[in-house]
Formats: sequence, C-alpha cells, structure tokens
Amino acid sequence: MPAHEKLNYVEFAAKDLKATVSFFEKAFKWRFEWYGEDYVAFLNEGLDGGFYQADLCTREDAGGALLIFYSNDLVESQKKVESAGGVIHKQIFSFPGGRRFHFIEPSGNEYAVWSDK
Repeated sequence: MPAHEKLNYVEFAAKDLKATVSFFEKAFKWRFEWYGEDYVAFLNEGLDGGFYQADLCTREDAGGALLIFYSNDLVESQKKVESAGGVIHKQIFSFPGGRRFHFIEPSGNEYAVWSDK
C-alpha cells in the first residue's frame, strides 16, 4: 500500500523505449508492462515507475535528479551495465560512505550504482 506523502513513482523520458527496456532487462532483470506504444512501466524495482516516449533525457550535470541503485558487488554490477549496452560516464570512485559509478542507458538518462562494501 502506498505510504502517505512518500515517494511512490518516478517517470523518465526515453528516446528509444525498446532499447531502454532491453537494457534494464539485461542489466538488472527488470520486468515491464507496456501501455500502448509510448509508455512502459516497471514495478517492484525499489521504486515503481515508467518510461514515456520523448526526445529528452536527465543528466546530473544539467541539474537532473540522479537515481542511484545499491549493489552488493559494484564491479559485477558495472560489468552487467556495460554488457547490456550502458556507457560508463564516471568510473568507480570513492566518496564518504562507499564507492560508486555513473552510467548512461541507451536513451541518454544518467544513473549511478553505489556500494558500501
């Protein structure tokens, strides 16, 4: 049940919905549900959400929100991202509390993966 006044859903623009879906299926084993040709949703991935067709993307350096995944094995997660077609935008680096890397998925959106290990 959704919690009152808590984050519940996130939506992202995607230039190429099929490529974005394929990337997340391969890299993180996400499952999707299509709602027509211009919208696809994901559920039970930490935060529910979806992708809508648009020629836009979100990047940290342009002031966009950065969604960050957690990983028990950062190096293995980076390998999965790369083998699924993601582009590493920032190699693994340390910060107070852990390490992380940033990647760009096929529609141009930037995400990060972090680990405290």
